[in-house]
Amino acid sequence: MLFLLSPAKTLDFETPVRAPLLKKATDPAFTAQAAELIEVLRRKTPAQVAALMDLSDPLAALNVARYATWQLEATPDNSKPAVLAFNGDVYEGLDARTLKAADLAWAQQHLVILSGLYGALRPLDRLQPYRLEMGTALATQRGKDLYAYWGDTVAGYLNERLADSKASVIVNLASVEYARVALRKTLAARVVDCQFEDWKGGGYKVISFFAKRARGLMARHAIEHRLRRPEQLRGFNAEGYALAEEASTPDRLVFRRRV
Repeated sequence: MLFLLSPAKTLDFETPVRAPLLKKATDPAFTAQAAELIEVLRRKTPAQVAALMDLSDPLAALNVARYATWQLEATPDNSKPAVLAFNGDVYEGLDARTLKAADLAWAQQHLVILSGLYGALRPLDRLQPYRLEMGTALATQRGKDLYAYWGDTVAGYLNERLADSKASVIVNLASVEYARVALRKTLAARVVDCQFEDWKGGGYKVISFFAKRARGLMARHAIEHRLRRPEQLRGFNAEGYALAEEASTPDRLVFRRRV
């Protein structure tokens, strides 16, 4: 069973990483493809990057500088394990910095972070600073956007990862934007979606900030409890969430809370 997460726009390359963890860092599976995309991005001016990604001028300039310094070989000096580098709402819920070494080892085998630049990452894969959201209409020789660029590559990778698994299941904790690159017709696994809703204005609704955090909380729950079967997801109860049986199906689990 594999758990899919989206990446985060915000990165943390300031907080130091423990030396033993750095020694366990791994290389991404699709570094060569990432290098191809970097070469496309390097040909763009800051103004073009700003227009392409709807960024402010300072953010565009920052990312043009990142593309310029990105290297084919990641090192402890220019990279950081992905699960510690991403720093958004999902990763606040996951709180990987407080996971034990054994937890991170389990996550390495069961957690996949989708990425516009890297395609798919394991938690300890070496990540260099970048900005490239999956929905970006970056034209390459393979097509008009990143979905065309990645094609069935990520789905094929997931199939390979699950080939020897007793439970060929994908637990989708990613956003629609990122899940689209993985959940393709070529994916051979069963997909279980998790949705998180909060009570607001007289009904249950998906509130983006809380839902993102809850995805990270679910990933942490899976890691700490070593979940291996989809039915085990039903016991998730972090920060007041509980399974809403009446709103759920076997392949779509809805968790609600009323605070």
